[in-house]
Amino acid sequence: MNLAGQRVMVIGLGVSGRAAARLAAAHGARLTMADARADLPREGLPAGELRLGPEDPAWLDGVQLAIASPGVPPSSPLMRAARAARIPLIGELEFGARFISAPIAAVTGSNGKSTVTVMLGGILRAAGRRVFVGGNLGTPIAEAADGNFDAAVIEASSYQLELIESFRPRVAVHLNLTEDHLDRYRDLAEYGRAKARIFEFQEAADCAVLNRDDAHVWRLNESVRARVFSFGHERPAPPSAAAIWPERGGLAWRYRGAEGRIDLARFRSGGRHNLANAMAAAAAGLAMGADAAAIEAALAAFRGLAHRLEFVAEKRGVRYVDDSKGTNVGAAVEALNAVGAPVILIAGGVDKGGDYAPLKAALGERARLAILIGAAREKLRAALAGAVAIELAPALGEAVRIAAERARPGDTVLLSPACSSFDQFKDYAERGRIFQELVRAL
Repeated sequence: MNLAGQRVMVIGLGVSGRAAARLAAAHGARLTMADARADLPREGLPAGELRLGPEDPAWLDGVQLAIASPGVPPSSPLMRAARAARIPLIGELEFGARFISAPIAAVTGSNGKSTVTVMLGGILRAAGRRVFVGGNLGTPIAEAADGNFDAAVIEASSYQLELIESFRPRVAVHLNLTEDHLDRYRDLAEYGRAKARIFEFQEAADCAVLNRDDAHVWRLNESVRARVFSFGHERPAPPSAAAIWPERGGLAWRYRGAEGRIDLARFRSGGRHNLANAMAAAAAGLAMGADAAAIEAALAAFRGLAHRLEFVAEKRGVRYVDDSKGTNVGAAVEALNAVGAPVILIAGGVDKGGDYAPLKAALGERARLAILIGAAREKLRAALAGAVAIELAPALGEAVRIAAERARPGDTVLLSPACSSFDQFKDYAERGRIFQELVRAL
């Protein structure tokens, strides 16, 4: 991609946008950088014009390429004006991938994609590869551009996939689809279409890893062009299909005329959801050329992610678990099913437009108290009424105090918000860190 002398605008200057701006500058672009935040600091940005505050379509004058950060909504005046003016508009995922020569494995899904991305990165490292691991996980894909890697493992969000036009991962993984981000999408179908774009530019020589247990995902089996490698908890049919499934304390698999077994004796991440994550990562690893020994070693070494069902402490016989990364209903239900009952759940934050009925059902089975916080607490109270005792708290500190007072030995206090964090915190990680600090101070 020749950018020398080209007028390029980067829209949105968060972590991904800044990385994209630095990459564009390194390749000789004449930069204009824009962000709706008027007080954004210049620190860390490359040389170029900086436009801050309410977006003005006039900023696009002379621009030949626009690159949008994933957090910029489609309603952005600059994005709408770029489309109207037929200025090429791509996302930072598409942009960064154009500068990566190594084969890419990309992972999407409503829940578990960070876990699978890290697992897969570990598998490829155990196989002796030099691997970049990033994307929506934290390190922008632009940071891998022009790097000396044998493979890149990228977590891809629906936001990032909205603005691709040639992104072709050699292996693309779709884990599951549950209601999320319905503050951005009209419905589950529109959200699902954004996710499914991960397969759009694959060809027959590529591999699509699909979840047989998720009807929304498995339906894509009928339309993807790539070779399908499925995972699921039951042995699949027909027996000739490429697949992986649990069998006798391990994983049995068949792919491209070969078959084998992966031993899970040393895999320590419990729960049905983590078994599914391990299957998806193993399938993608096999498709990327890793052998069973590398997969076994990497899964044995995997210790989970920060703020995703992370054990914090045990106080007076009560376990405290940080699942701040559980920002949608599906993730919160997974967390409730994974930890020991009875549960005191701390949930709430910014509502994302989903249906709380699955959470209500899980609470009725697993919890004895829900403590609701943040902007969505009244909506949550109405949606969850009748399933469990409910208390409201204005903030996380008060919720932890109430939980500690109400908890009995044998209980688990679980922070799994089912909502985003942006009402009271910078992000889910800050929310999780503060929860851990509050627990340790009890």
